[in-house]
Amino acid sequence: MSEFKRLKVLAGTKKVTFGVDILALKLRGISACALVVFALSLLGSFLPAFAEEMVVLCPERISVGEPFLVTVYMESKPERVELSWLGETLSLDVQADGGHFVSAALLGTDILNSTLGEHELAIYAKASNGQLRVARSVKVIGKKFKEQRLSLPEKMVTPPKDVLDRITKEQKQVREVLATRSPKRLWELPFVRPVPGAVTSEYGLTRVLNGKPKNPHRGVDLRGAAGDPVKAVASGRVALAEEHYFAGKCIYLDHGNGVISVYMHLSRIGVAGGDLVEAGAAIGNVGSTGRVTGPHLHLGISLQGRMVDPMPLLAKPADRPGED
Repeated sequence: MSEFKRLKVLAGTKKVTFGVDILALKLRGISACALVVFALSLLGSFLPAFAEEMVVLCPERISVGEPFLVTVYMESKPERVELSWLGETLSLDVQADGGHFVSAALLGTDILNSTLGEHELAIYAKASNGQLRVARSVKVIGKKFKEQRLSLPEKMVTPPKDVLDRITKEQKQVREVLATRSPKRLWELPFVRPVPGAVTSEYGLTRVLNGKPKNPHRGVDLRGAAGDPVKAVASGRVALAEEHYFAGKCIYLDHGNGVISVYMHLSRIGVAGGDLVEAGAAIGNVGSTGRVTGPHLHLGISLQGRMVDPMPLLAKPADRPGED
């Protein structure tokens, strides 16, 4: 089954009309809109104009921290497709799919540092006979998040001086990994749920540790017993697999186009840097290493360096029969 048809089965469809009827996907309650563009472009005064159809599926509005899918469909294969969002341009790979040529991107905003309001999403597609450009406004709206107060060993809230250099080095490692923009897309939706346990700490929680306000929670904590296997949410390459002061034993997987998944507080790391893993493969085990109050998995999803809420991207049991 093509990815387009599979997403249609998983998410359902709705009709949106912009002069003509086109198909728009609705992914996990993330509203989608569709825009059909008939763009005219000239390569030179001596060449004729051409008309090319490009269909772009994207949301009109998103909540802060919410990931969203952008899909570009073209009837003929473009030489290059690029996407611009929040000051960054991504080069997207192009895949043949059911008689069309498809490019896809996962984008989002971060509860820590995103600006509310209207933001431009632009798509550029270069064909042999010219270049197309589609611009769309996406509105980022605010959302209320709960507060969470935790009591932890003081060294995990205010680290002693003898570990500050270590923490600085580890933070640099993480920044470098999250800056990765591998060109080939390895991910597919929906993502595999890494452990079957329920959410114990939601994305966006305002955190107060030992009475001290800290950064909001930029991932989700999933219930798990020590030793439970942890699965890769999607196919990808291991970008980092080490033990860090706050994150404990942790793994970062690169899924392409700036999509990075993060697994923290593991009891065991089962992969090494550079390994290629398949979606659903066991990569480690649930633990309680680093800054924790007990065994669980912290799952983070970074989209072009912005930590988003992973939950809208994860499969529900009904989506993948036979899985926990």
